[in-house]
Amino acid sequence: MSASRRYEPQTNSSTEVTVDRVYDGDLYVRVSTIGKTGDRPFVLVPGIGVSSNYFERLAPNLNRFGPVHALDLPGFAGVPHPRSALSIRGYADLVGRVIDEFGLVDPIVVGHSMGTQIVSDLASRRPEITTLVLIGPVVNPAERRIPAQAVRFLQSAWHEPGRVKFLAVSSYLLCGFKWFFRVLPRMISFPLEERLPLIQANTLVIRGEHDAVAPRDWVTRVGRLLPHSRSWEMPDSAHSVMHAHAEEVARLCVAFAEHPGTDDDTLRTYDLSADDIPDDEDEKAPADAAKSIAGRLTETVGILADDDETIARGKTMHAESMNDSDKTSR
Repeated sequence: MSASRRYEPQTNSSTEVTVDRVYDGDLYVRVSTIGKTGDRPFVLVPGIGVSSNYFERLAPNLNRFGPVHALDLPGFAGVPHPRSALSIRGYADLVGRVIDEFGLVDPIVVGHSMGTQIVSDLASRRPEITTLVLIGPVVNPAERRIPAQAVRFLQSAWHEPGRVKFLAVSSYLLCGFKWFFRVLPRMISFPLEERLPLIQANTLVIRGEHDAVAPRDWVTRVGRLLPHSRSWEMPDSAHSVMHAHAEEVARLCVAFAEHPGTDDDTLRTYDLSADDIPDDEDEKAPADAAKSIAGRLTETVGILADDDETIARGKTMHAESMNDSDKTSR
């Protein structure tokens, strides 16, 4: 684990970020961490083309339970990529290396979209991983074609919050379409349905109501293929359910980690009216919005300059703006 260009705030809160690199030869994974204490650590793995910022709302809520490590994989979020596209197995091995290098004991491993393939492959080979979370698992075998997935992505994107759409566009620009389309066939062809029966971990599966990329029938099948699972559908959300309903998803993750319960193939629907969490709002107060933009710009400058300290400072600024905005909305 490289300690070079590390930015570490002096205090410890859910808005302060540290940045590390975990190397495997010339490749490295950028690890953004919030929190240092708690019952169990989380490891968050994003999907194709996007960055750890997709977990920007989920991570602080999980941090109430334990430290959170959100990953940026090679080729994404400005992390250099190798000459040839990595396989899902290659990405999974890098996630395993992060767990080993950080010395994480029994982490709760969370994957979103293509990240579900990565963490499933890892967990199928590592029985010591006891808790897994799959958010929007892909790819539905009945639609294992790029044109079909493109249509499903657009259908799902229609229901995404404005912040998610902005994150997606900015992330894809950083990734570059050339690298994206080199990795995409690896994701489309990966047989997730063959890995799921090999996973011994207690697995929580979550989909959004309007997630056309991970349709209800397919997610129900995912739950049945897993030896030990519970499945939930979140109303009023799409593929990036962990962003639109971060607190609800965090509650499900923490409750499942504490009490996995008995195995059940039923796809339950989360009752949004039963909790006290306000609806997510895209709009922010002017001061919060300005700080958020400044944080994003600072992070982008750090990525372009290959400066982890600046990246962490920008991420911290953005997290502080969201925290202030959430307090105002309450």
